[in-house]
Amino acid sequence: MISVIIVGSGNVAQNLFHALQQTIGVNIKQVLGRNKTHLQFVKNDKLVNTDFTKIPTADIYILAISDDATEIVAEHFKNKEGLVVHTSGATPVEVLSSLKRPGIFYPLQTFTKGKIVSFNNIPICIEANDDKDVKLLYKLGNTLSKTVVEIDSDQRKTLHVAAVFVNNFTNYLYTLGAEICEEHQIDFNLLKPLITETAAKLEDLSPLQAQTGPAKRGDQKTLHNHLQILKDKHQRELYTLLSNAIKEKHGKEL
Repeated sequence: MISVIIVGSGNVAQNLFHALQQTIGVNIKQVLGRNKTHLQFVKNDKLVNTDFTKIPTADIYILAISDDATEIVAEHFKNKEGLVVHTSGATPVEVLSSLKRPGIFYPLQTFTKGKIVSFNNIPICIEANDDKDVKLLYKLGNTLSKTVVEIDSDQRKTLHVAAVFVNNFTNYLYTLGAEICEEHQIDFNLLKPLITETAAKLEDLSPLQAQTGPAKRGDQKTLHNHLQILKDKHQRELYTLLSNAIKEKHGKEL
């Protein structure tokens, strides 16, 4: 049985709590946070702690907190014998260098307030200095997910950059698409099957192979027509930038 203490009250902490409390082989000893109100997702009051001077012993302490707070909060664990990990994709393991057993437990997924996700298909990226700690993180990760991979901090930071492109940037494009639909009194839901199929194609094709659209085809007439429809300067600039990038990637000279 792996004993775990979760530190934090945000989206990642809440999702980890809900997942781990249903996991065989894991015992959540405590959920630690500064504000009890923010820990209301923990229904068992015995598991709630807001006193950082009274942290019990555990095998793993998971710091599921903001990047900026990680180094400061880690100071409370300097004398702990357990493995202390953070869940950030962008923060190097070195921010925990003052600890006896630092590590990383990074679930590669987007977490949204009020939405609990299944960890079964979420890749979990781990890192630790000691082979025994790596094995412990594999053991914890495998209780949650089918995919647990050991990568170093540089690889993880690069992966996080790629994640921003495929998640944050694409979601912003969904936002622009919704605005365009709203401006012309069109139901954005009509685009959802297209969004789903675009992602589904990547199960069988590379993103390069899956690319379609007027920019890839070199359909200059359609590109110009689209720009005529877009009245917002920012939308026009972004449409042009992305279209030119696609044309360049696929070798179209237009």
